[in-house]
Amino acid sequence: MTSLEQLQKSLRVVSIPLRVRFRGLDRREVALVKGAKGWAEFSPFVEYEPPEASRWLAAALEAADTGWPAPLRDEIPCNATVPAVTAEAVPAVIARFDGCRTAKVKVAERGQSLTDDLARVAAVRDVLGPDGQVRLDANGGWSVDQAVDAISRLAPFALEYVEQPCATATELREVRMALARNGIDVRIAADESIRKAEDPLRVARLEAADVVVVKVAPLGGVRSALRVVQDCGLPAVVSSALDSSVGIRAGVALAAALPELPFACGLGTVNLLDGDVTHEPLVPRAGSLPVREVVVDEARLDELAAPPERVQWWRERLGAAWALL
Repeated sequence: MTSLEQLQKSLRVVSIPLRVRFRGLDRREVALVKGAKGWAEFSPFVEYEPPEASRWLAAALEAADTGWPAPLRDEIPCNATVPAVTAEAVPAVIARFDGCRTAKVKVAERGQSLTDDLARVAAVRDVLGPDGQVRLDANGGWSVDQAVDAISRLAPFALEYVEQPCATATELREVRMALARNGIDVRIAADESIRKAEDPLRVARLEAADVVVVKVAPLGGVRSALRVVQDCGLPAVVSSALDSSVGIRAGVALAAALPELPFACGLGTVNLLDGDVTHEPLVPRAGSLPVREVVVDEARLDELAAPPERVQWWRERLGAAWALL
């Protein structure tokens, strides 16, 4: 295995501007490290503490040193990602996701109202037409009562599912049961209740979700994520964490290795970045991503390089995460 000293020596940190403010960010800092298999991404969000960041490092080490399981498919269907923009901005956002017929729409944004959500989702449905798939992501932003009310009002837009309407697995179960009692046929998907949980299988045991959303880095790598999906026994959607193309490649490896892939995946988010670490970004074409390698462009790393003090911060963070592996 690549040593900590080798990882820190290879470390490159870039700061990539976003096209649209997303997750409260205007820029995304991405750290890359290199091992025997090539470049890997270690980019836990800056507020994550070392225990959580260590899982991201485990995923990076798998990519850098081991590589991934053999793919079962050669392309991955993708969804467009619509941040909490105004309804008027929706067509331009979706247009960046070439050929994607599924859209994930951010809702329950802090500082916005359900009226804003309704307008945004209506605009997405209008752009995609009746045959497109619309899914929502609340990032745990609603209470149970708010979730039931909001989903009831948004359900007429023919939702594929609602991702993480509330913060906890118990609350997801309550929402799912309340919707069923009210005759509202909308699936519930679990994201944070999988990737941030000490016990990611609790969602399945509680029958709190119909779908699991899995991300390679927070779950410690492709093989670890595959085990979570298998043990949950629920349909899976592979999603990203606002990664560069290097990180997206790991998500593609997971999606390609799943025995079944019934839903489009949230792996088109390089389109939200105004820049990348490769000359050929891994972005959807005709609605899908190819299963291919990503060649890091050293010139791009230089152009997007973060300031030296940020590189040092990431070097120390890498060491703190390493100590917990």
